[in-house]
Amino acid sequence: MTESTSLSLSARSHLPIPFNSSSEPLELIAQGAESLLYKTTFLSPSQPAALKIRPVKKWRHPTLDKRLTRARILAEARVLVKLSGEGIAAGGGGRKVKDPKKGDVGAGGMRGLVPGVLGLDWEGGWLVTEWIEGGTVKEAIYRVSRARTRVGGGVGSDGDEGVEELRGLLRKMGEVVGKLHACGVVHGDLTTSNMMLRPFATASHESSKPDGHGETSPHPSVTASALNESQSTTTPHQSLDGDLILIDFGLATQSVSDEDRAVDLYVLERAFGSTHPREEELFACVLDAYAHGEGSGMDGKAGKTVIRKLEDVRMRGRKKSMLG
Repeated sequence: MTESTSLSLSARSHLPIPFNSSSEPLELIAQGAESLLYKTTFLSPSQPAALKIRPVKKWRHPTLDKRLTRARILAEARVLVKLSGEGIAAGGGGRKVKDPKKGDVGAGGMRGLVPGVLGLDWEGGWLVTEWIEGGTVKEAIYRVSRARTRVGGGVGSDGDEGVEELRGLLRKMGEVVGKLHACGVVHGDLTTSNMMLRPFATASHESSKPDGHGETSPHPSVTASALNESQSTTTPHQSLDGDLILIDFGLATQSVSDEDRAVDLYVLERAFGSTHPREEELFACVLDAYAHGEGSGMDGKAGKTVIRKLEDVRMRGRKKSMLG
């Protein structure tokens, strides 16, 4: 687990403009192979935000590095703008990211289920998105699993409240992934670490519109494992209650291919099995909700076609594992 670290002004010299000299709070949340994730504010002290920085790769040719960084930041921003249906705020630097047009396939189809883009600079290598209060689905499932272990509950116990809560969460997961695919986007890195649960109370408190989406609802796009330890005593029911938000679209692509959608599900299935082996048999709830188009834009026929394609992807995966 990565511990949150607040940076002083003297420690910001390596950061891109304007974050190397800003007096705004800057807290390191996570560090990955490709990027650094910070919690900060953007454009307004009252707007909490998630800052994703792609540092210069000194081992890579400068021209190639700049080209790849630019392409990846723009691709992620364009996907998020399309899904949220909201353009980038004035002053956010989004000249090459067009606002979504009414009638575009998938435009706004994930409003409230993905973080909005607040700003970006492909030359500086950074992207700022809204901050989402809450914890990851991974940590929520872990908490329920630990609670059920203490009381001796089994996965197959239908009367176990924890199991019913997990089934509900996994059905919600299938619905959200179905909505994503119906919008013409595949995530590329679906894991329970890249899904967050935003408490309903937080969403309603921050909203000002009848549909539940406020003008400036502050939510994030970062994996928040470092923020979840303080919630370790949360009860199973409370920990699984909330909106499921997809985050980290660094590997996302725009595609309506059944093959690409099936691979997206396969990545999630494998990741879920390795991260949550005790709950693995419940993953069928995800596929069932996805296949029947429950709560998503995927109609039953399209969903079932993707599930059939998933069987082919599984077979190829097993063959590759056997052959090494």
